[in-house]
Amino acid sequence: MMDFKKLADLITDKKNKSFLLTSHVNPDADAIGSEIAFYFLLKELGKKIKIINHSEIPYNLEFLDADSVIETYDEEKHKNIFNEVDVLVALDFNRSDRMVRMTRSFNDSNKQKICIDHHQEPEKFADHFFVDTDYSATGEIIYDFIIKTDIVKLNYEIAYPVYAAIMTDTGSFRFERTSPKIHNIAAHLLEIGVNPGDVYDKIYDQSKFSKIRLLGKALDSMKLQGKEEKIAYMILTQDDFKNTQAVESDTDGFVNFTLSIENVVLGLLFLELKQGFKVSFRSKGEIAANKLAAEYGGGGHVNAAGARMFDGNLKESIPQILRSAEKYL
Repeated sequence: MMDFKKLADLITDKKNKSFLLTSHVNPDADAIGSEIAFYFLLKELGKKIKIINHSEIPYNLEFLDADSVIETYDEEKHKNIFNEVDVLVALDFNRSDRMVRMTRSFNDSNKQKICIDHHQEPEKFADHFFVDTDYSATGEIIYDFIIKTDIVKLNYEIAYPVYAAIMTDTGSFRFERTSPKIHNIAAHLLEIGVNPGDVYDKIYDQSKFSKIRLLGKALDSMKLQGKEEKIAYMILTQDDFKNTQAVESDTDGFVNFTLSIENVVLGLLFLELKQGFKVSFRSKGEIAANKLAAEYGGGGHVNAAGARMFDGNLKESIPQILRSAEKYL
């Protein structure tokens, strides 16, 4: 059970005047939406807030940060801020290495640290954890926190990014955690004034041509694996990015295409990085994508997970990971 009273006490404490919010590398709409929603919540309380992320905000999510408050981490510029604010807040991730370049500064800070998240098996890197895997999105946690504590009024500025967070992390209200409660929340957010078509259009229907070209490369690379062909996988290399002029954040959602093939219950997207590679895992039913990801230092949800190898060789690792995947069928 989430102790929202404790969270409210922490952020309303008069000693806690300034906050630094951050999220994971390559942030998605739940990460950005949660940061912006929490920013406006704290702003309503008269707090001073900084939002600093390791990665630049993806171009299709820039609309969520209309006031351009999110900063990209610069070691020289931001090296002291982790010890200057009163509270550090980690949103939508539960492992400190997901901050990449920011990890050491965050962990070494002696300031209070709060983690608000909905992923499984959190690492003990914060002082206070508000984590519940039953939630569909971190944005839903923020919604519940506001409604159950009445800490601030749920206004349009908060409702808009919360809707974006929930809509995307539920796969546009089709994933397993899409419940009657989720639809009731969505209805409430629409009553406040959120236009669902507008949010969907800006996130999914305003892609750069380079992204569509990269998607073509990914789909063209798709192969089926195993005797019963229940595994599908795609591969994108650095050459694919160069040839299409696309960026890593463009691949968000690509892996879901693997599960659109009949009989496929486990899908993987292998993505070559400038340093190492990463794998996205998606599954259907009770196939534990997060446990498969954990074999390679990753994690996530039962049906959606990922892993990143900074020193691995993609070509050499693919056969091994596919063999591991077959064990989960």
